[in-house]
Amino acid sequence: MKKSTLAILLAAATLALPACNKKKGDQFAGVDGDFVTSTPLGERFEGDSNFFSDSVAKGQFSPVYFGYDSYAVSPAEASKVQQVVTALKDTPSNRLIVAGFTDERGTQEYNRGLGERRAQAVRQALIDAGIAADRIQTVSFGSEMPADPASNEQAWALNRRAEFGIVKN
Repeated sequence: MKKSTLAILLAAATLALPACNKKKGDQFAGVDGDFVTSTPLGERFEGDSNFFSDSVAKGQFSPVYFGYDSYAVSPAEASKVQQVVTALKDTPSNRLIVAGFTDERGTQEYNRGLGERRAQAVRQALIDAGIAADRIQTVSFGSEMPADPASNEQAWALNRRAEFGIVKN
């Protein structure tokens, strides 16, 4: 997907975010009306380590990393979530997108589900810390956009993550 097409898709996602809170179990509706575990919003820009458009603050927060086949936010990663909490409390009009990612192992369907569970676990940690649920949107990209495209333990560890994007009003 070209950078301009992705920018348009993500701009639409940003504008549609307030309308994207229809619930279906623990999943939330994505921009196209499908639930976020069904279709990713786009692809990584070449040379860019983040999937967010220019309307979303990117690279502001460190990714939260997960163990193999896990969606539990470890105590070692909790301080990263707390940094996001602080930023959101300082700017109550901003909203957040949490994107879940996996390594390449597993089927596409399984990885999308695991990516969604990771994003939801981080979302729940934010809610538990006092952030309103309607300010947080989740999306899963599964293994679609690896932080490191290599196929080894070091790369897989970097790819098992959740990333944050602040949607500025």
